[in-house]
Amino acid sequence: MLEVTGVETFYGNIQALRGVDVSIQQGEIVTLIGANGAGKSTLLMTICGNPRAASGRIAFEERDITTLPTYEIVRLGIAQSPEGRRIFPRMTVLENLQIGATIAEETYYEEDVQRVFKLFPLLCERQHQRGGTLSGGEQQMLAIGRALMSRPKLLLLDEPSLGLAPRLVAQIFEVIKEINESEGVTIFLVEQNAYHALRLAHRAYVMANGNILLTGTGQELLENDEIRAAYLEGGARKTDVGQSGNA
Repeated sequence: MLEVTGVETFYGNIQALRGVDVSIQQGEIVTLIGANGAGKSTLLMTICGNPRAASGRIAFEERDITTLPTYEIVRLGIAQSPEGRRIFPRMTVLENLQIGATIAEETYYEEDVQRVFKLFPLLCERQHQRGGTLSGGEQQMLAIGRALMSRPKLLLLDEPSLGLAPRLVAQIFEVIKEINESEGVTIFLVEQNAYHALRLAHRAYVMANGNILLTGTGQELLENDEIRAAYLEGGARKTDVGQSGNA
């Protein structure tokens, strides 16, 4: 579904991605882990066209999207729930969802709203509440729900558990699993909570300093001594989500 080949990205004179290769097949959950500043968020943003890849190729469903503007990439079926949520704080929950639905067919709108409310019942209760008055966990639910309103084929999730209480972390990961298994949405997950991310993932990549260092199944990386030492010590917390069918 998605092929990233030899991609390099710069911020001015600073190189953020260094010949990155990533492949995602339809129906997978693929996770990308790494330390802060490794280039994980930059890769997701580069896939969406901002910043633009300086070299290399990005293909979605065998179509070259490397130079397409972001609005065209989104219309092809890629949606992103960004790091930091970035909801519209003065708009209500329902209005935020309406913004996400602007590229989808109107005939699906009510169905899609109810789909989001089923995944996140708290959003239904707060649908007329301003986004800025929601808790951090509720705002994360709204950010994911807004992305789903565009009916994406590929959902890019950037640090969905960041700053959340353990109970909400477990809930968010359960919803990610349901979106993939029940709705058939392919997911590319950037996540610092490596333990939960690797348990959920079909496959995973490890990034450092803009390079992909290692790849394998989620289970293989969970059992890798170097990965355990670098990312997983103390990571097996009491917020375990249900076992993935692939972990």
